[in-house]
Amino acid sequence: MAEDKIKLAVYKFSSCDGCQLSLLNLEDELLDLVGAVEIAYFLEARRQVLDPPYDVGLVEGSVSTPEEAERIIQVRKDCKTLISIGACATSGGIQALRNWADAELYKQTVYAHPEYIDSLDTATPIGAHVFVDYELRGCPVNQYQLLELISALLTGRRPNIPTHSLCVDCKRRGYACVAVSKKQPCLGPITQAGCNALCPKFSRACYGCFGPMEQPNIHSLGKMFAEKQDCKPHQMKHLLRSYNGYLEPFKQASEYYEQIEQE
Repeated sequence: MAEDKIKLAVYKFSSCDGCQLSLLNLEDELLDLVGAVEIAYFLEARRQVLDPPYDVGLVEGSVSTPEEAERIIQVRKDCKTLISIGACATSGGIQALRNWADAELYKQTVYAHPEYIDSLDTATPIGAHVFVDYELRGCPVNQYQLLELISALLTGRRPNIPTHSLCVDCKRRGYACVAVSKKQPCLGPITQAGCNALCPKFSRACYGCFGPMEQPNIHSLGKMFAEKQDCKPHQMKHLLRSYNGYLEPFKQASEYYEQIEQE
């Protein structure tokens, strides 16, 4: 029976394991998933490892070490379909903050024996190294979006993953706009939906954990923050340099605000 199932592999690169845990936390749905796929490689969940090739590979984490830069090439060869999951895998994650800093200086400052640290000067997303068939955003990834994507692959249909802004979800749920009611610099207007508007639900500003929506108007939002909330260029830069700071729209905008800050 296992021979009729698709073979699923789940890989970890530089990350916190949160996206893998999102898959394990599906609980009842995971039982149905296990009935439909053969988990061939998933060190977080089982010891048994089946030989490649694999039909579907899920990759969590960024490429942050020389070993990972080599390993992702082999992972791509082993998987017919490759999916990067979570902020680290799709944008470089928090560790990509090193891309704007002196990584060598950080090592010398933080570690007692920096000579033991073998890391790259930059942390980059999976898609910067190999072709990726699908990307799922989030920190952590939305477990139901992950289930939707795997289900779509099983049935040969297009996955239904939203790309609209978080503001749409807030309006649908009747949440008050924190940018207006509390005058907080909320990134909801430029952030892709996927978290079910968790932070605005508790009257907190969105900080962009699902990355930029399609065609985000960051300049317009920054102008509003400056006029209504006296938000300075360095504040906008820090707002954009978070979980998804190295995704191109956020990256370009943050570097623009950094340039203004220095003038």
